[in-house]
Amino acid sequence: MARIEGVLAVTDETFAAEVLAAEGPVLVDFTADWCPPCRMIGPVLAEVAQEQQGRLKVVTLDVDSNPRSQAAYGVLSMPTLMLFRAGEPVKSLVGARPKRRLMQELGPLE
Repeated sequence: MARIEGVLAVTDETFAAEVLAAEGPVLVDFTADWCPPCRMIGPVLAEVAQEQQGRLKVVTLDVDSNPRSQAAYGVLSMPTLMLFRAGEPVKSLVGARPKRRLMQELGPLE
């Protein structure tokens, strides 16, 4: 799994602690090594993680090695970006997109 700078890789074992128990909003990138659009959105997520540091936590989850989290949230297409607030998924976006469009679709982070 390719690492994205500034983006924490979570697993089935760390998902609850890193995502569900997080203080603020968390954007989870459900991704896979075999997925070309997943590789395309990597640099976008790295920029978002850096620019929104302290306001939005960005994490990535490899669906091939973490099938429980993928199944729990019904993720069928990669990449799926899911925004969590207070342990609940509040928004789901499928497919790669430019940073500006991603931030517009996520809406206000507060």
